[in-house]
Amino acid sequence: MYLNCHTYYSLRYGTFSVKELCELARKNRIKQLAVTDINNTSACLEFIKINKETDIKPLVGIDFRNGADQQYIGIAKNNAGFHQLNKHLSQHLHQKKEFEAEAPLLPDSFIIYPFEKITALKKTDFRSNEFIGISIDNLRKLKFSAYRKLEDKLVVLQTVSFRSKKDHNAHRLLRAIDNNTLLSKLPETEQGSFSHQMIPETELRKEFEDFPHILKNTQKLMDSCNVDFEFGRGQNRNLLVAGKSPEEDIHKLTSLCYQKLPEKYPDADEKVCARLKKELDTIIKLGFVSYFLINLDIVNYARSKRYPFVGRGSGANSVVAYILGITNVDPIELDLYFERFINPNRSSPPDFDIDFSWKDRNDVTDYIFRTYKNTALMGTYVTFKSRAVARELGKVFGLPKENIDKLSSGFFEYSQLDHLEKLVLQYSRLIEGFPNYLSVHSGGILILNDSVFNYAGTFLPPKGFQTIQIDMNIAEDVGIHKFDILAQRGLSKITDAIEIIKQNQPDAEIEDIENIYAFKEDPAINELLKVGDCMGVFYVESPAMRGLLTRLQTDNYMNLVAASSVIRPGVSSAGMKEEFIRRHRDPELRKQAHPVMYKIMEDTYGVMVYQEDVMKVAHIFAGLDLDDADVLRRGMSGKKTSKGQMEKIEKTFRKNCKEKGYSEELTSEVWEQISSFAGYAFPKGHSASYAVESYQSLYLKKYFPLEFMVAAINNGGGFYDLQTYIQEIRKCGGKIHAPCINKSDHPNTIYGKDIYLGFGYIKELEVKTVQQILENRQFFGSFKSMDDFIDRIYISIEQLSLLLKINAFRFTGIDKHELLWKAYFKLHNSKPKSSQALLFKPQHRDFELPEFEYSNLIEAYDQMELLGFPLCSHFELLEEPVKDSVMAKDLKDHIGRDVEIYGNLVNSRKTGTSNGKYMYFGTFYDINGDIFDTVLFPKVAEKYSLRSRGIYKCFGKVMYDLGYISLDIKWISRQATKTDPRLVETGFKVGVGS
Repeated sequence: MYLNCHTYYSLRYGTFSVKELCELARKNRIKQLAVTDINNTSACLEFIKINKETDIKPLVGIDFRNGADQQYIGIAKNNAGFHQLNKHLSQHLHQKKEFEAEAPLLPDSFIIYPFEKITALKKTDFRSNEFIGISIDNLRKLKFSAYRKLEDKLVVLQTVSFRSKKDHNAHRLLRAIDNNTLLSKLPETEQGSFSHQMIPETELRKEFEDFPHILKNTQKLMDSCNVDFEFGRGQNRNLLVAGKSPEEDIHKLTSLCYQKLPEKYPDADEKVCARLKKELDTIIKLGFVSYFLINLDIVNYARSKRYPFVGRGSGANSVVAYILGITNVDPIELDLYFERFINPNRSSPPDFDIDFSWKDRNDVTDYIFRTYKNTALMGTYVTFKSRAVARELGKVFGLPKENIDKLSSGFFEYSQLDHLEKLVLQYSRLIEGFPNYLSVHSGGILILNDSVFNYAGTFLPPKGFQTIQIDMNIAEDVGIHKFDILAQRGLSKITDAIEIIKQNQPDAEIEDIENIYAFKEDPAINELLKVGDCMGVFYVESPAMRGLLTRLQTDNYMNLVAASSVIRPGVSSAGMKEEFIRRHRDPELRKQAHPVMYKIMEDTYGVMVYQEDVMKVAHIFAGLDLDDADVLRRGMSGKKTSKGQMEKIEKTFRKNCKEKGYSEELTSEVWEQISSFAGYAFPKGHSASYAVESYQSLYLKKYFPLEFMVAAINNGGGFYDLQTYIQEIRKCGGKIHAPCINKSDHPNTIYGKDIYLGFGYIKELEVKTVQQILENRQFFGSFKSMDDFIDRIYISIEQLSLLLKINAFRFTGIDKHELLWKAYFKLHNSKPKSSQALLFKPQHRDFELPEFEYSNLIEAYDQMELLGFPLCSHFELLEEPVKDSVMAKDLKDHIGRDVEIYGNLVNSRKTGTSNGKYMYFGTFYDINGDIFDTVLFPKVAEKYSLRSRGIYKCFGKVMYDLGYISLDIKWISRQATKTDPRLVETGFKVGVGS
């Protein structure tokens, strides 16, 4: 009897989940009800799935509203009606268009107009599928209304949005957040009525006992509705045929594989041919042919546009994918299990992750949308987080900023809080986890066999690609499986670096960037890995990774592949990282491995490092078949498995181990290792794909370091901030210059060894100003003076002063302060009257000005103000010069001894310990630009913090761990910097341009 029920997918309105709505219905003995969220169908599939095997009949629809103003409710009669409602909703959401007061013709849906809306509209003509909704509160008015005579058009419309007063309070808070207003000022029109609650059906029928025809109409309407979907294993609603027919697809895939086989395997032996046949047979049998062909089409489009890409994920385990060129990792060389990728027990299609440059992904996405008809981006929900919602509720309650900051920071004594602050925390806990707004999945694209609107509505995010209103979890349940089209900056670094090299060193010989074999065998490149000299290099530049590479003395591709997985939390937490390092460095320790485990994983010394190792151990050690072994891997990784499947496999695992004669202790130890490990480890193919890209970057960093680092910072850097990359450029022999009117572009530019920062770094410099400068310079050449610049560029004094303060006119040889005075006089402190080019250049007056004295310190402070950092060394800005101390390169000579060293903080990481305390890991560079790492254990971390940037004097003991050197800090002191000389005691800036 309930035709309008809201869940919390009625964003910033509803107050409970789909599951809680179903529990509420059972509590009130309701057998039929409709989920009709406000302008949203996110809950519909989940609602149908939950009630597949219950006594509740699920109806689905939409509550169409303009803001909080309800227009009508649409309820789907059948799947065609659900499609119509979703399409109608999506059209309005895409166009940001309000819903009309009357619904269009939606023949397979029922349209219900609220009684109040009908009364206001004075609507008298109704289609056969249109009704008037009557709530309990409407019954008194209905008795005196002419609409009472339309007996066959009246149905029960008792809205359900709340369970209790607490829910209603939470609703009002959500509405205040949505309206960005104080709770006390929230209009009644923006709130749902407290009466919008569910009561038992017997009570509802009693309320309508004077109107039995309304109950009869409602029952008839509900009985006429049936929207159904199949869920679970074997469902695949992706595009099933890429070409004209399944037979054509099979022929195309097979012929392409055998045609391209000699390119990847010139001397293909029986092992390769058998593997290829096995894979093709499985792909065809399980119906995944179109999935491969679609991915191949996507990467072929990228190739045609010369876009770099990396195919990774479990797809890298496939010989078919390698032969076709979807991936670039050889599964035969790496002994990768195909069953990790596809097996008969897998309920979903295989998984390719294809990385494109962040510059190219939009075009690739556009190609997919242009090429395939039923396409959408995967949606995702951003939920309310505890600290963020505390901040929002603090505003709603009107708390002062300092109180809000205290609550959102989490640092407070609960007993010291006042009543309002406790209310904020109480409702924060209630609202935490609610969906806040719809967003776009990081890389998921849907290519369906039928219309997207068959499953949900869509919205249009800023990039303009329609996005479905469901997330990947319920989508996979119904058989919608995403293609992962991802973006990363590492690929752009590589392609941009090559272009920069061609411009900066036209005669340089650049190795084919796809010649990975040559890079793997280059001792100079492997030496960079061995010493951890990887700044700017994709995936291996973080302090933790550099430390691991040093400890492993990584000097080859396979070792780097292992390191990429060893660094993951699962390997570390299970103790396998340390064991792997020990056995890698000391062959004698490898004898400690269990003989069976060592035989299974000889390349990793009997230590589980990759996700595939779970399968190997389960298959060889415990005798599970490969299909069950992969189900075990998936279950351990937190992926969905059938009910009871994991328990059954564990039972088989233990039974088989017992039959093989293993002790109960060994069996449990191996099982525990698998359990703690599998959820975080990389698949080996994934690590191998990353390692290939790392080698490409390492080649460029070794032989073209300046061009590579310029490309790195032009693509947003990476793990570190811009200052750290600039320091690395200096270390590589480059000279960094502030932006220059005649040399700079929007990104950074390089001339020989001179790197000019881009105009884009200057704070508050407008894009249109930069565009105007670059376009004018392109057409009319370099600027000869500031007067020439003023004649050619339409610019305000505010924008020109930014360029002058950063000393962008230093080519004139005139002090910037003098130029700034002249600029004020010449522009008369106002913008020019017209942007039209001048036919005749005006005669510029010159002015007699006093001589200005240049100051490095003032220059540094102007750079800090406009760029965020100085271009000189931070060490030059210290109030007290550094005293004699150890340098980073000399730490190896002081192992086990206490030393003093000065360092500029690059990065710090605070991490918790097993006993609930915390410690810091800090990375610094010394006055020579050499990196060193520190650790502050809990006792020291309690006294000293590494939260603020700056130069520190560090005192501690030099530690050595398998080639990796770090400093165990005993005390640390942040060094004071010189004050801006333009600051006076009053705290005001003085001087020209201040």
